Amino acid sequence: MDQVEFVHMADGTREEYAFLDAMEAEFTAGLVDRLIAHLKALDSSINGYKVSRLGHSLQSATRAHRAGEPEEMVVAALLHDMGDMLAPHSHGEMAAAVLRPFVSERIHWIVKHHGLFQMYYYAHFSGGDSNARDRYKDHPCYADTIRFCEDYDQNCFDPDYANEALSFFEPLMRRVFDVDNRHGFEREARYGGN
Repeated sequence: MDQVEFVHMADGTREEYAFLDAMEAEFTAGLVDRLIAHLKALDSSINGYKVSRLGHSLQSATRAHRAGEPEEMVVAALLHDMGDMLAPHSHGEMAAAVLRPFVSERIHWIVKHHGLFQMYYYAHFSGGDSNARDRYKDHPCYADTIRFCEDYDQNCFDPDYANEALSFFEPLMRRVFDVDNRHGFEREARYGGN
């Protein structure tokens, strides 16, 4: 079989879904390679900044690594802005969605909300609310997200910072995105469940 016969999912057979599961496993195995290609595409300047999006991401991940953070946090730091090109107004949510099956709920929450928390540093200059993050002040990840922004985001625009190369992080990415490391993210979630 090289493709299924059905045109409505309700008409699929056990054999067809077994075939699709195998095809999805093969596709999923290439996730890290696609993420690396996407990161390389971020090697363009962020309008007005002194570093590219990739440079910012590498600084963030390098700082997290050098601070002794767990691998999943280092990888989250590397990917936290990966949605900038496709989802500029919700980039954290996009990055968090990619990370969700492979990182803890804490790290997922930090990445998902870092954009709002990062506004602390600049929103007041453009008529925004620098304290918008305070709506989450009772959330268990509030302080961790502030620390992430302080230590691994707002300070990662230095063209003179000696960050690690993308190749340095590839083995970490392969370990974090290993399908056996999923955090309770079951098959049903892949097919549209919560």
